[in-house]
Amino acid sequence: MKKEQTPLTPHRQRKRDAMVSKILDAAREIMRAEGVAALSMQELARRLEMRAPSLYNYFYGKMDLFDALFRLGFTLFHQHMIEFTRGAQTWQDEIRLAMEAYMSFAEQNPELYQLCFERPVPGFIPSEESLRLSFDMLHQAYARAASLLPINKTGLSEQQCIDMVIAIMHGLTALHLANEPHLPVGQGRFGSLIPAVMSIFDKAWE
Repeated sequence: MKKEQTPLTPHRQRKRDAMVSKILDAAREIMRAEGVAALSMQELARRLEMRAPSLYNYFYGKMDLFDALFRLGFTLFHQHMIEFTRGAQTWQDEIRLAMEAYMSFAEQNPELYQLCFERPVPGFIPSEESLRLSFDMLHQAYARAASLLPINKTGLSEQQCIDMVIAIMHGLTALHLANEPHLPVGQGRFGSLIPAVMSIFDKAWE
């Protein structure tokens, strides 16, 4: 159980927040270079030029650090998805842009994508707060599908429609990153399939 912390002055809180941000940035560099599960407090401290025990002034342990990175990942993913889909005019536009956003987020932030969507760390279970953040996004997508998609023509619920879209865009992204990570969104064996997927959705739902 976490200990109660004494409230900090605004100046000390800003310094603490800046240090936390620095720690998270360094952790992401390690994860990107060596793999998500390879993150260690010792290596993190070495890169930050501090003693490993000092990290515990900011995080209760490595799993607490992973939890903060998980929340950061979903926060950035949510912002990325909103920015990418802002110009959508139809449900077809929105799904296509969401697929492109998912793939581009994974390309730009592979370490956070893996942590949030592939769970590569043995024993890591996101906290209730972190899971609530991810499930809030999912429920928003369900509500959006109910108001946007012509689901009455599919025989599926809005949850099933969104889950199917998620499964397809995750599969395309995972295969794209595994086979041709150097190619941008929309190119390559799997990245170029987004228009074909949208053609299938369009014929099935319209």
